[in-house]
Amino acid sequence: MYLIVGIDPGKTCGIVCLNLNGTLVFKEHKMFGGMDWLTSTINGIGTPVIVAGDKPEPSAIIKKINTVFNAKLFSPERDFKIEEKRIAARQIGIKDVHERDAYVAAISAYNSYANKFKQIEHIANEKDYKNIEEIKAKVVSKYSINEALGNKKSGRK
Repeated sequence: MYLIVGIDPGKTCGIVCLNLNGTLVFKEHKMFGGMDWLTSTINGIGTPVIVAGDKPEPSAIIKKINTVFNAKLFSPERDFKIEEKRIAARQIGIKDVHERDAYVAAISAYNSYANKFKQIEHIANEKDYKNIEEIKAKVVSKYSINEALGNKKSGRK
């Protein structure tokens, strides 16, 4: 399963994983949850294509996790207000503040690709292509939709 992973680093670390349809598939937090806990937890769930934080400048641990998985790094353009985070988390039933911040990071990353994902779904359905998740993952990692559908190599860096 391909994932969008939101991480809230700190003394207590929060992690949230969404599938490429934006659906919550995993949430957890752990006191002193460092690199080992994060990587083993993510490995047990799926393959991240996006690793996200909720701050404009990603922390060192988010950068390291991103490097481990060779994923796309996502950072929002601005800090989120606490009330924005509460509203987003309340809609999905997340109560823990660390999971909330990780969720906001993940859903923001998803939203930044949502239009492209809808376009992929539309084109893939027209062409009766079955593995839409794989196409989405390829497009996140710099393939055009046509390259991904044709299983061609991306010419971009």
